[in-house]
Formats: sequence, C-alpha cells, structure tokens
Amino acid sequence: MTSSLSSGRALRGLGFLAMLFPLAAAAQQQPAGSVSGTLLDQANGQPLPFTNVVLLRAQDSSFVAGAETLENGRFELEKLGLGNYLLKASAVGYKGFRRSVSLTSATPTAQLGTMKLTPTATQLAGVTVQGERAAVQESLDKKVINVEKDLSSVGGTAVNVLQNVPSVTVAADGTVSMRGSSNITILIDGKPSNSANSGAGGNRLEQIPASSIERVEVVTNPSARYDAAGAGGVLNIILKKQKKDGWNGQAILNVGTRDKYNTSLSLNRRTGKLNAFGSFDLRDDHYRSRMWSDQYTTREGQELRTYQQGTNLRHQQNYSGRLGFDYTLPANQTLTFTVEPNFNRGYNTGTQLATLSGATDARIGSTFAVTEKVDNIDNSVDYRRTWEAHKGRELSASANYTYLNADVVVAQRNTEGTADLREWKQDLHVNLHAMNGQVDYVQPLGEKARLDAGLKTQYQTNEGTDDFLRQQTDGPGFDRLADRSYQYTFQEYQQAGYLTYQQEIGKWRMQGGLRAEYTNTNGEVLNGNGPFKLSYLNLFPSATVERTLPTADQRVKVSYSRRLNRPNFMQLLAFPLYQDQRTYRIGDPSLRPEYINAFELGHQISMGQASLTSTLFFRHTDNTIQRLVRVDEEATRRYGAGAVITAQYVDNFGQATSYGAEVSLNQPLAKWWRLTASGSLFQNTVTAATGNEANRRVVSGTARVMNSFTPTPKLDLQLTGNYRAAAVTAQGRIAPVGSVDIALRQRLLNDRAALTLRVSDLFNTQRNRTESYTENFRAEYYNKWESRVGYLGFSWYLGSNKPPKKIENQPQGGGGGFGG
Repeated sequence: MTSSLSSGRALRGLGFLAMLFPLAAAAQQQPAGSVSGTLLDQANGQPLPFTNVVLLRAQDSSFVAGAETLENGRFELEKLGLGNYLLKASAVGYKGFRRSVSLTSATPTAQLGTMKLTPTATQLAGVTVQGERAAVQESLDKKVINVEKDLSSVGGTAVNVLQNVPSVTVAADGTVSMRGSSNITILIDGKPSNSANSGAGGNRLEQIPASSIERVEVVTNPSARYDAAGAGGVLNIILKKQKKDGWNGQAILNVGTRDKYNTSLSLNRRTGKLNAFGSFDLRDDHYRSRMWSDQYTTREGQELRTYQQGTNLRHQQNYSGRLGFDYTLPANQTLTFTVEPNFNRGYNTGTQLATLSGATDARIGSTFAVTEKVDNIDNSVDYRRTWEAHKGRELSASANYTYLNADVVVAQRNTEGTADLREWKQDLHVNLHAMNGQVDYVQPLGEKARLDAGLKTQYQTNEGTDDFLRQQTDGPGFDRLADRSYQYTFQEYQQAGYLTYQQEIGKWRMQGGLRAEYTNTNGEVLNGNGPFKLSYLNLFPSATVERTLPTADQRVKVSYSRRLNRPNFMQLLAFPLYQDQRTYRIGDPSLRPEYINAFELGHQISMGQASLTSTLFFRHTDNTIQRLVRVDEEATRRYGAGAVITAQYVDNFGQATSYGAEVSLNQPLAKWWRLTASGSLFQNTVTAATGNEANRRVVSGTARVMNSFTPTPKLDLQLTGNYRAAAVTAQGRIAPVGSVDIALRQRLLNDRAALTLRVSDLFNTQRNRTESYTENFRAEYYNKWESRVGYLGFSWYLGSNKPPKKIENQPQGGGGGFGG
C-alpha cells in the first residue's frame, strides 16, 4: 500500500507539471523577429555561460531586449520588430563584443552562429586583472559553487569546504546533510565515492585537502540522469586539474595551532595531445575533545543513573596522491586514466570516568584507544567523444574500480572501581571491492531540444571479521571470545538506465525523464543472524519547468523528483560495534529502503550587481529509516556491573515530511566590500518512536552571513558567521550551534606566492549537545571538540598558475531553487 501511495503522489506531481506545457506552447505563437547565436571563449573554444547580451537600436542606442546565455553559451532574443540593431555582449575578463544586425521582412530571423570573445589581461600598478569564473553558476538541474577563492577552508579538508556550500550542513562527527537529510550521494569528479558512501572505515571527505577542490556541484532535486539513491540530493566534488600548456603547479604548506600540519604539491605538464598530472598531499593533525553523557533508566521499579565524562586526543595522519593523464585522440576523442591511492592512519586515546547510582553507587575509571588503518585505491578510465559537425552530440563512458582495506581496533581497560582490570579489544576488519561502469549519450534534436540516455552497472563485494578479544588472566596475551566474534559477507548489484528529454520553447525550458533501477543485495553474519536477500525494481520519474520572466532579469522554476535511500552494509549487518564498554551500534537485516517525493519552486532575480534567490521546497518520505537508541537489557544484566548498556540502531518507522523556504542575497556594498547572506526556515515532522505520542515536529532553520573585503589590491579578508537552530529526531532533540570564522590572504612576489591566515570558530562556541528519551530511558550527550584553530599557510605558484585575484564573488547561500 505504501508503494501505491508513493506512485500515486508521483503521478499527481507529474500531472501538475504536465499542465504547464500547453502554456509554454502558447507562448511561442506570436510571430516576430529574432536574433540567436552562441558565445565561446576565443582562447579555448569553451562556451561562455551566463554572459549578458543586449540588443540596441542602431539609430539612438536605446535598449530593445536583453538575455543571458545558457550553460552551452547559446542565447536568443525574440519578439523583435524589423529594423537595424547593434548587438553587444559583455563578460568580466573579456573584451566587449559588438555586431550589427538587420532584420527585414525577407529575413526576420538572424542566426549569427558562433561568436568568440577575446580574454583580456591588463597590468595596472603591479596588479594583473583578468577574467575569472563566476562563484555561482546556475543551470537547469544544478548549482555550481566555485570554491577555489574561498579562504574559510584554508588548511582544511573537503569537510571544511562543504561547511560553506549552500543547502549543506556538516555535523560535529563529519556527517554531511542537505536540508536536514544525511541520506545524500557524494560524487568525486562525477563518479561514486564508494569509500565515502559505503559506511566503511575512514571518512574519505577528511582525506581530500581543501586546496585540491575546484568547485562543488549541488543538486538538491536531481533529474533522472543521476542515481536515485540520495534522498537529500547529490554533491559532486570536482578536483583541480590544470590544462595549460607547459609545466604548471602549486606547492602549499599550512601550520595549525597545537600540532596541525599539512602540505601538498600538484604538478601538470601539457604538451601536444598529452596532459599529465599528479599530486601528493600529507596531513598530520592532533585534535582534542571532551565529552559527558547522563543516562537514566528504570529496572524493577528502581531508577538507575550512569554519568560518564572523558577526554580524547585524536592523532590523524593521511597520505594521498593522484596520478593520471589525458590523451587527445583523432575525431574529437579524449581518453583519461587516473589512479588515486590514499592511506589513512588514526590513533585516538583518552580517559573515561563513569559514576553509577541507583542499584549500586560506584565509580569506574578506564582508558581507551582506537587505532585506524584505512587504505584505499581508486582507479578510473574515462572516454569522451564529440562531433564537430553535430554541435552538442556527445558520447561518454567510464569504468571505475575501488579497493578498500580497513582495520579498526577499539580497546578499553578499566583502571579504577572494579576488580577486573583486564583489557578488552574489538578488531573490525573490512575488505571491499567496488566496480562500476557507465555509458551516457546526448543527441541534439535541433538547436533547442536534446535527448539524453544512459546505462550504469555497479557491483560491490565486502567481507570482513569482527573479533572480540579479552586479555588473559595470567599474562599480556589476548583470547578471542567466539560467542562475541563474527564474520560477515555482503554483496550488492545494481543495474540502472535512464532517458531524459529537454526542450526550450521561447522563454520556457523543460526537462522530463524516467530512470529504472534494479537492486539485488545479499549478506550473512556467521555466528549471528542468518543470510538475508533483498531484490527490488523501481521507477523514478523527474520533471523540471523553468520560465524566464519578461520583467527585469528573473527566472521561475518548478521541479519534481522521486528518490530512494538504500540501507548500507553497516546498517544491514547485525553485529555490535562498540564505541565504549557501555555503548554499541548494531545493524538490522530486515531494514528496507525509504522512498521520497520531492518538490521545489524557485525564483531568481538579478538587480544590477546584486542577485536574490528564493526557494520553496517540500519532501515526503515513506518507510522512513530512523536512528534510534534502546537499553540492552540482557547486556546490562550480564556485563553492566551496575551500569546501563545502550544500543544504537536503525529502523523503518513511519513517515517524515519536511517543507520550508530558503533565500540568499549577494550584494556589493562598496567596491571593496561584498555581502553574501543566506537563510532557511523549515518544519520537520517525524513519526514518534514510542508509538503512543503525537508526531514530533519543530520549526528549525539555518543562517549564514559572509563579508568579503578587499582593503588593498593584494589583500583579501573574509568574515563568516554560521548558525543552525535546534532540530528534532524520532527520540529527542539536537541543540542549536553557531560559529564565526575569519580569514585573510596577502598576495606576494608579483603574484607568485600568497600568505594566508585563518581562525576557525573564533569565539569557541561549536559543540554538539543532544537529548534522547523513550518510555523507560532518557539521556543527554555533550561533546566539545577542538574547533578554534588558527592556520598560517604559504602557497607558491609554478608556471602560469596564479592565485585567484579576488574573493568578491563568493559561494552564495540559499536554496538551490536553481540548483536542481
């Protein structure tokens, strides 16, 4: 019945959007003259999207019509009278373009074809001013955030970059979410990041240095071209890759407060048809944190309380590299090979003190250590072909293979308050192989329509062990406890195909598509739950309609998509993973996918150099996967020694809805000062976990304000503030949190180098505080990590590579109304 309801909602959504198509057809039934063409960069032949084009009367230069080029550089001006005109095109960093146009009764339509703009580079008082990519680029199905000029992630990783991306929130533990949903798909260079999405050991995002990221593509309501997985949307992280002739590169060294160091070197060499590139990154960081938790439960009419407090020192080392080449073949073909090894080593140590009251009053002190060894290698081959005689026609294919080997050991030893002072360990070993292949084809249907089609296959095999070890009573050795040790196997196969159609009619742009996905998942936990197998086939429609308004520079867009969220292997396999001796998490093989229907209505207006974007969104989820906590009564009796042992798990439980609004403003306040502000306000409703209380709902939101200053031609300064309001979960509440960051950059040595300084969380306000409660259990958790960190960095630019000249065009906040 749930599936029928979801299909019904999807069909009603498509029916609503289909009603708009006759309106679009009517909009083109007015005969009039028109001017159309395509703008390209003369240096490299690439399209110039979002470039201003205006048409003036030849006799008095009065304004007649204006437009902005599309993502492919194309523009069209319609409903024009006959006469003589002057066409002007302008873009930052390019020489102005002019061309005379004449419309007559014999030729009322002027198709100007391809026109190329010449880049400019002007030397002024020792400062080179040249064209740069806009910080935010909009297309029909995504928002592109160019982050290379963002100073607030200096010395950081991809996690720090995403903290400043619109619609994205990063939690204290590194969990990335969009509009409150952590079920998102993360791509790296357009390819699935198996180690970032699988739940395996290690966090791939923490292993990507911020300095290697060029841009982030945000797709809040993906079309059928994208994988259906990722209820909250898609994030595509694009890494830097130089393509200029000769040798080019960049060397970076950053030093942070309290033992934090990272360095990177990237080089590329382009000669003729071959472009070779490579990079090496090293991180060595120490982070400190403190925590406490307060838990209550009732057993046999008596209240038991466990209060824990502790400190932690985390030492993280990461070595990563990237090596590959592009080769240009005859007939507009390119072939790319890339190998990306990554080695991560972590060592966390700390102390805990548990105070027990109720059935017994006692103190239990302990030390713990967590060692992580995560090695993964990503390999990919990419092929692309275009046709000179058929503009827009494209064939692309890719094959990827990922190998990941992880070994995580959690060890704890009681030091106070108990006669048994032996140490225990849990050793988790993960061995993952993932392969996928994809073919995509784009066929233009005239100048204003196109058809996209593609096929994709993914296969993942994963096996490992989870051994529980206990120190021997008469020596330092350890014995493996067979009744608390496990071995698992897991395989998942996916096959997908999609078809999308895009049409431009006058001021309307429309896109509709359908994706089919088949999933087969099986696994088994030896010495635990027996084998399980899931198999399902689903259809995922999507549709988008966009209208350029006749007044000012405005656009309106409405979109719909159906999505799903598949449980990963860590959520399906039922064996306990201990965080400490009183807390563990466990999977559930009966878990099933959740299904999401998402709608968006967006509006964008440009007012001179300012732009305002607003979005209304609605998301409904069936068969919701919710994270829950419960008291493990049996483990409490057997191993609790008067303390409460809790299990964290996931379950399909009820429904969830989220709706709200997002708005962003990008406004220059002076030649040296630009303000970027964004905010969201939304209501989340989730089914209460206890089943005997009303659904839980809360109005929450986020806010972000960034001031960018250029006090001197070579000095840039950023001041950023972030705030996230309180939110609810199925069993509790997450407290609000906010922070302020400051960063500056001074360009040196005729722009061959740059010195940067950044301080994150200037007032040291970031912390994580949550509440959780059920019928016989309530708890409060607090974690304060080392968030106020100062970084001093030095960058040296090699070859023709130069630092970004300005930071005035910053990632805009706000919704994604035009981000997909």
